Amino acid sequence: MAYIVFEQLLSKMLKVQPVAEYKFNEQRKWRIDYCFVAQKLAIEIEGGIWIKGRHTRGSGFLNDIEKYNNIILNGFALLRFTPEQLSTYGISTIMKWFEINYPDLILEK
Repeated sequence: MAYIVFEQLLSKMLKVQPVAEYKFNEQRKWRIDYCFVAQKLAIEIEGGIWIKGRHTRGSGFLNDIEKYNNIILNGFALLRFTPEQLSTYGISTIMKWFEINYPDLILEK
């Protein structure tokens, strides 16, 4: 549900929309949850943080570090959120990023 609201809010605020499950490294088969490819903004949703999910357990955490560093080394900015943050803090942070980097892509109100 949080993802649907998140996507709907973005569609009302920006002239561009992210690609979901964007493959940025074919060799490693790494994907980023959402990516504004042309603008080089990657968005990762960190689930399971309170239940010791994959992102917070040792091997998953180490793999995420490698993946995140790789995407940054490829010239992308990376923003990370929990599912609960998407429709509030996530949206406001993404909009701030666009205000700084691509203000022409923000839809007029």
